[in-house]
Amino acid sequence: MRLGLALGYWGRGPSPDHIPLAREAERLGYDSVWTAESWGSDAFTPLTWIAAHTSTIRLGTAVAQMAARSATTTAMHALTLDHLSGGRMMLGLGLSGPQVVEGWYGRPFPASPLTATREYVDVVRQVLRREAPVELSGRFHSHPYRGPDATGLGKPLKPITHPLRADLPILLGAEGPKNVAQTTRIADGWLPLYWSPTRPEVYGPALADLPEGFLVAPMAQARVCDDVAEGLLPVKMMLGFYIGGMGHAARNFHADLMARMGYAEDARRIQDLFLSGRREEAVLAVPDAFADEISLVGPRERIAERLESWRKGPVTDLLVLSPDRHTLRVLAELNA
Repeated sequence: MRLGLALGYWGRGPSPDHIPLAREAERLGYDSVWTAESWGSDAFTPLTWIAAHTSTIRLGTAVAQMAARSATTTAMHALTLDHLSGGRMMLGLGLSGPQVVEGWYGRPFPASPLTATREYVDVVRQVLRREAPVELSGRFHSHPYRGPDATGLGKPLKPITHPLRADLPILLGAEGPKNVAQTTRIADGWLPLYWSPTRPEVYGPALADLPEGFLVAPMAQARVCDDVAEGLLPVKMMLGFYIGGMGHAARNFHADLMARMGYAEDARRIQDLFLSGRREEAVLAVPDAFADEISLVGPRERIAERLESWRKGPVTDLLVLSPDRHTLRVLAELNA
């Protein structure tokens, strides 16, 4: 099981620690570093900055939002950064949810998310292969565009730039069982949101027969500390926001996933508290047991023991979300 460093997206502004953390992770033997985006900083610009300050660590987006860019634009970002970094790029994509797609990007959330994802990946792969001009008569992504307001002058094109790698890895952030199953068929890897090594059945039979070389790369908050309850508080704060506020009360994929993991009543209570403005109570309502099973928190010996369960399953890459150098070093030592 390889280790990756997950930096997430910026908050109020850029973190001065991201470059030092990425360089330290590279020094410690971490295989990859990952950036993200929500509705603030983008995923590709910080990753390019990191690429310029590192030399061997692989570079991934976890995730770049599909609604933010056309599929060809995303492919351009990926092939450009792959060239600049000497072939270190991995493209992680996610559909996001209606709240962000419609509220931030001003686009309709696709009526058939699986079809939209499949078409998007198809276009990206066509660009990277550069075997022929990009053509797709899709429901959501058509090349050339032939909608009712088209000029009719569009023509199929292939990229001027020759991609460095036709097989640049594409990973998908997927949560529902059907989405996960499709991911194993059309992508090179999967980025689980909440991964519990004790509950692989949550994602159904899709993981029973994975393609050879398929990447399973969950993100987990980690912290080496003496007080487990205190160490879990940042995990609970993240869960309180995602379960409670990252989506509408009637349609929240994160809350749905928590429910499938056995915490349906807790998920509803977190949502109710968060949406009624009682955010601190929402965080405290996150069960310690749930926060604990999807993270690596506690003394070194406890983390070492729990790390074994992560190694036994299908996980190929553990993406560590931690700003603490000591924690990064301990995990590198335990995983050596």
